[in-house]
Amino acid sequence: MLLPNKHTKLSESVLGLGARLLDSLVIPKTVDELVAQVRGTHSSGLYPEKHSFDNVVLALGFLYSLGVIKIDAYGRICRATH
Repeated sequence: MLLPNKHTKLSESVLGLGARLLDSLVIPKTVDELVAQVRGTHSSGLYPEKHSFDNVVLALGFLYSLGVIKIDAYGRICRATH
């Protein structure tokens, strides 16, 4: 689900996943590192929702279109500085 509604929690939506990814981008990371982190938080029980690789890419595309993240010279995802 892209957006939360009365049947979908924020943490299950791509919008919530984008917020979680943005929060974890304190240092630049590759897409593989972000996917591994999302899967790690699911297996630890911190976030019970399971997101696929496609959802992570969709959330990154959403954040990129907002101008919140960028890709550095090494191909890592990092926060955009304005």
